[in-house]
Amino acid sequence: MKKNKRGKDRFKIPTKGRGKECLWCKEKKSPTWQDYEKMKDFLSVRSRILSAPITGVCMKHQRQMASAIKQARHLGLLAFTTMTE
Repeated sequence: MKKNKRGKDRFKIPTKGRGKECLWCKEKKSPTWQDYEKMKDFLSVRSRILSAPITGVCMKHQRQMASAIKQARHLGLLAFTTMTE
């Protein structure tokens, strides 16, 4: 009888992959806290910041996006965690 891998497949996040250009490079913008509606796409179900290979953005914009999400959290625009039962 096979044992299941605990936890690895339960919270699997679909990856977008690293493309030629990231979302921010295509728009020729940099992420700011004012785009908090767009930042929700880069958060997991439990409101954790997703990594660059999963989101498909370059490392420069990943760092800027992480600090922008943190600023939006401190301003109360984004939640630190979500309520799960």
